[in-house]
Amino acid sequence: MEIFHSFLNNETGKKIIYSIIVFIIIYILKLLNTKLIVENIKDTKSKYYWNKTSNYILVLIGVLGIGRIWISGFQSISTFLGLFSAGLAIALREIIINFAGWLYIISKKPFSIGDRIEIGNFAGDVIDISVLNFTILEIGNWVEADQSTGRIVHIPNGIIFNQNLANYTKEFKYIWNEVPVLVTFDSNWKKAKDILLKIAFKHTENLNKDAEEKLKKAAAKYMIYYTHLTPIVYTSVKDSGILLTIRYLCDPRKRRSTSHNIWEDILNEFYKHNDIDFAFPSQSIYLKPPKDSL
Repeated sequence: MEIFHSFLNNETGKKIIYSIIVFIIIYILKLLNTKLIVENIKDTKSKYYWNKTSNYILVLIGVLGIGRIWISGFQSISTFLGLFSAGLAIALREIIINFAGWLYIISKKPFSIGDRIEIGNFAGDVIDISVLNFTILEIGNWVEADQSTGRIVHIPNGIIFNQNLANYTKEFKYIWNEVPVLVTFDSNWKKAKDILLKIAFKHTENLNKDAEEKLKKAAAKYMIYYTHLTPIVYTSVKDSGILLTIRYLCDPRKRRSTSHNIWEDILNEFYKHNDIDFAFPSQSIYLKPPKDSL
């Protein structure tokens, strides 16, 4: 008993006892947090974030509490509060960054609900913006031509500070799309080029006037300059034939449908002309006759 009594009267012994009490209090708080809050949160994502954040806070409180017991510098309440605030900022770093990202998004408006964007490895239509994250309806990925995958993706707002953002529909609401058509060297490529140009105009004639108006408005804010907005067909030579590339403006959400319609018209028109053929990679094999046959 004398040893125990002397241990309690010893300064180091008191610090050890107080430290054990802090551990017990933190442990009880963790149990209460798990039983009363975490287990009652239904949303898996919210449960994860709350559990992770609360654990950080409890660990921080424990470290500061024990530090105040063992380190004399912690006795100053101003020092304690300062360290607590700094530790809290570190523990809640992700939440603070995401909140700052939300403030940036609602003030600077790099995108709004309904915009089609690409940021980092994600692309899609923005369907919600909240304090900690924004939500997109995903496009692309394993689906071609920027069509929807059907997946809803939640992205932390903080990504806006460290990833490049592309907005398909901000200010100038059109994108350039290309359809490459490869014809043989023996084809009447000039006729094919005229046919392709007529098809391109057919599918974009309603867009050109609207695109010009949108471009004028966008040019007042951004240095956007195009010599012309009408379709054009570029000519180049490849190993297997002559490449005629249709370049035209389209609505970002109609990229696949316009490409589909253009290709159907190309197939129908080329079928009418015997002097135009599609090219494809080919290989010629020459067999050397046996010496006996010479």
